[in-house]
Amino acid sequence: MQLAIIVGHATATVKHPSMTGWKLLIAQPLTMDEKPDGEPQLVIDNLGAGLDARVLICNDGAGTRKLMDSKNSPVRWFVMGICDDR
Repeated sequence: MQLAIIVGHATATVKHPSMTGWKLLIAQPLTMDEKPDGEPQLVIDNLGAGLDARVLICNDGAGTRKLMDSKNSPVRWFVMGICDDR
């Protein structure tokens, strides 16, 4: 689980069947003092996170497979929650 900020969205003309209906976003992982932490990640979202939203992202393999209801899904990161404004 990691804090991140949504910096963009992505469009896929062809994608794995398990990804049907999911929004693709680009999330920049952040440190606890909200500085960039590594490279941006492609994440899936069904919570409605928008541009500049602070979110919690997760890359737990078992959790992702359960969420996607697929043992073969290529998804690694997903939005786990949207952080409230301070």
